[in-house]
Amino acid sequence: MKFAIVSKGDERSDQITSTLKQHLIDFELVYDTEQPDLVISVGGDGTFLEAFHRYIHCLKSTAFIGVHTGHLGFYADWVPEELEKLVIEIAKTPFQVVEYPLLEVIIRSKSGGSEDRMLALNEAAIKTADGSVVFDVEIKGEHFETFRGDGLCISTPSGSTAYNKALGGGIIHPSLEAIQLTEMASINNRVFRTIGSPLILPKHHTCLLKPIVDRSFLITVDHYTETYTNVKSIQCRVAKEKVRFARFRPFPFWNRVRDSFVAEDDTTIPE
Repeated sequence: MKFAIVSKGDERSDQITSTLKQHLIDFELVYDTEQPDLVISVGGDGTFLEAFHRYIHCLKSTAFIGVHTGHLGFYADWVPEELEKLVIEIAKTPFQVVEYPLLEVIIRSKSGGSEDRMLALNEAAIKTADGSVVFDVEIKGEHFETFRGDGLCISTPSGSTAYNKALGGGIIHPSLEAIQLTEMASINNRVFRTIGSPLILPKHHTCLLKPIVDRSFLITVDHYTETYTNVKSIQCRVAKEKVRFARFRPFPFWNRVRDSFVAEDDTTIPE
């Protein structure tokens, strides 16, 4: 089996990466950064997102697994104290694959008909530095509302526990093929009205955002942010691609939610 490792880059993560790499090579696995069967993220959830986007070109053949070197992360199955066990599992045990849906974002320009297509593991967030975001929101080809506010967040089920949750969105189990549209500080008064609640769209429903006011937009896809001008529309839907997670043991989604947000942390916060 071919594997690659993406490290957070701090001293501890790099040390674990070096040890993990050497042990797996000793078990006659092949280190391949071009077309790996397994990508191991060593760091936090940000490192996992970096690993996902680095190998986004080979999602059909590559599975991902996370080792966390800081506080418990949402995408982590393993901690450094389990490194020896993980090495043996990878070297000796065929892993199970769990597939979760992704978000497809297509940004179309007014000029030249050009478009950018991107995939998000967590979410896409749309804001502007030029005042309020003003969009006509279409769902499945029908006008739904005109949104005015700070911005919109469109998340995957996996990403529903990230920025989406901070905005008051719901947590969705990632086995459901859906996306969630959540508002950022919408303007609601006698003149302007929005639904005011997160919307959960199934995979066969496309959300189309059409700017009413011509301005630049800050569009963040996971941890990458770019400025777009002359935007004709932003299309969001469940992608045909999926992310593949390597599982060597059960780690139920609701256990992750509980451990991340409900269970008490014994960590002492420095004064």
